[in-house]
Amino acid sequence: MEHYYTMKSSALVAQAKIPLTVLPTAEAVFASMAAQMIEIIEANNAKGEPTLLIVPVGPVGQYPYFIAEVNKRRISLADVWFVSMDEYLGKDNALIPYDHRLSFRRHMDEKVYSLIDPALVMDRSQRIVPNPLDLDAVDRAIRRVGKVDACFGGVGINGHLAFNEPEDVPVSEFASRSTRIQVISCQTRTVNSIADLGGAVEQMPTHCVTIGMKQILMAKTIRLGCFRDWHKAVVRRAVCEKPSALFPVSLLQNHPDAMITVPEAVAQPAW
Repeated sequence: MEHYYTMKSSALVAQAKIPLTVLPTAEAVFASMAAQMIEIIEANNAKGEPTLLIVPVGPVGQYPYFIAEVNKRRISLADVWFVSMDEYLGKDNALIPYDHRLSFRRHMDEKVYSLIDPALVMDRSQRIVPNPLDLDAVDRAIRRVGKVDACFGGVGINGHLAFNEPEDVPVSEFASRSTRIQVISCQTRTVNSIADLGGAVEQMPTHCVTIGMKQILMAKTIRLGCFRDWHKAVVRRAVCEKPSALFPVSLLQNHPDAMITVPEAVAQPAW
């Protein structure tokens, strides 16, 4: 047993190799993520600069706070680009149908973009989704904007970011991985089936298209929110183990401005 699983939360925060912020509740974590998204956009708008954010569909609790603030404060997203992390693939490694219940594209359209005032929301051409038929699409968007302001996301049970599943390869090789078609691990399919399909793991897609660690690590700022009970162990591995492609989130220990935010419940010992 690794000692960090039973370490008190105060000691964990003090020793964390990725800065760890503890907030009272999961809702506070989501609100904090939304506030940071708004802060970056407003700062760039004030300077007349574009914003490019890498964003997840999981966690999604930040989006209602983000939408409410954009609409209330009339924050223009006209010069904002959202790059979605990933999407499931179906038959012949084509994008999963838009109307499929697991479609990330549909979720973002219905639960995010359509709820933002049309006068404020970014153009559809600025809503980038990785595409198995055009793997360079994400990099073209980054080259056009000239930067990645921030990456927001969560962490999978095996330490994956986006769908960058663990591999037994050198850190330098893994960190250079770009947008690609990816086999989804059994661990990820199982956990996602519990959350999305009532445990019907055999119905989960086996493949996806995902941005790579290369794009994630390009971000000036990386902010992750972890709020599920099983994140207790995941976060401890992320901030205590040495960087390894066998637990991808650990690579953020080498990033100059990464942070993981958790509610108090997740900061408690795993057992």
